[in-house]
Amino acid sequence: MAIDRFEEHRDLLTAVAYRVLGTVTDAEDVVQEAWLRWSGVDTAEVEDDRAYLIRVTTRLSIDRLRRVRAQRESYVGPWLPELVGAVPDVAEHAELTASVELALLVVLETLSPLERAVFVLREAFALPYAEIGEIIGRTDTTARQLARRAKQHVQERRPRFEVDRTERRRLTERFIGAAADGDLDALTAMLAHDVSLVSDGGGKVRAPLRVVTGDRKVARFLLSAASDRGTRRFLGSLDTGLTPDLQVAVTDVNGAPAAVVTAGGRPVSVFSLVIEDGLIQTVFLVASPEKLPRL
Repeated sequence: MAIDRFEEHRDLLTAVAYRVLGTVTDAEDVVQEAWLRWSGVDTAEVEDDRAYLIRVTTRLSIDRLRRVRAQRESYVGPWLPELVGAVPDVAEHAELTASVELALLVVLETLSPLERAVFVLREAFALPYAEIGEIIGRTDTTARQLARRAKQHVQERRPRFEVDRTERRRLTERFIGAAADGDLDALTAMLAHDVSLVSDGGGKVRAPLRVVTGDRKVARFLLSAASDRGTRRFLGSLDTGLTPDLQVAVTDVNGAPAAVVTAGGRPVSVFSLVIEDGLIQTVFLVASPEKLPRL
């Protein structure tokens, strides 16, 4: 049946769309639209279901990304991708999990929609250039050029040093401990001098509308947010009806360790750290309720 043939590839299609779009909501909408396209064709004429569906999903994702880019430009404060918890293993490739890490998705936002799609198809799913060219309606030579340009752009902006997962988890736990203890010196010592804090409250919660830079400024903001007063102010801006019964735990978010803050068992914020040379270079704070439901 047509629906069975489609469902066999749904996880893969969602994985492609999410990496191109940066939000699960948009990805699911695109996959649903891909299903409508699929249900309207003579599937008996389709020789390769997987290739056909990836082509349709990618093209729909590119079109949608072009539309939502304008909305993101008018977003209240910095825009960060929607977060996910477990990352489905839908392809056997070393870059699959790394391709959903928050730091990379943020960099991918600076690519053109076409460059982003090519980068995802090549680096995350290891598709050959000829197939990528067919998917995007270009020659394989053009696909190679787009992939090379996108990869160079990403490499220039990604963290320069890979950090072992165990080390990342250990530093994240230390980060939580210093903030909870109100230890300004310990927290500052963990931060690079030019550290940046990028927060996404989406206009729904109180969060800085501009990037906070500098170790002392970032440390003071974090301690203020972790204080009882900061907690009450933060939760008071949420229409949740929850009491400030806060819990903080380190768990995998988008394929990497992150500090997840919950109130009444419901995620209210996530701190994801970019670490270079043993110091925290960037703190991503996602607090918009629209970006957290998948956790």
